[in-house]
Amino acid sequence: MAGLINQIGKQIRILRKNRGLTQEQLGEIVKLPQSYIGGVERGEKNISIETRERFILALKVSPSEVFGTELPSDKEKILDLLKVLLQNRSLKEIEIIYNLSKDVLSAFDAKSAD
Repeated sequence: MAGLINQIGKQIRILRKNRGLTQEQLGEIVKLPQSYIGGVERGEKNISIETRERFILALKVSPSEVFGTELPSDKEKILDLLKVLLQNRSLKEIEIIYNLSKDVLSAFDAKSAD
């Protein structure tokens, strides 16, 4: 269960950041203190379904987006998710991911040229 709690917390953090909200601002919307929001995002709080619904309404997302099972259909949101995934990585890791991405895109381009 702890894995799911962590996943939901990380997803709430991504969604909050994608909307340009601070923990304090989100807390004001859902009527919870900033410290509680931080605990949720770190996977330290096992939030109720009612509280989860408040996050869903505040972030204007579908329930599946909070569980991280649905990739947004908006290109900008996907690019935001990639940025969040990369921001805590080392420069070396980012360089490796960049080079892998270039290789994948080259393969896509070669395949579409056929």
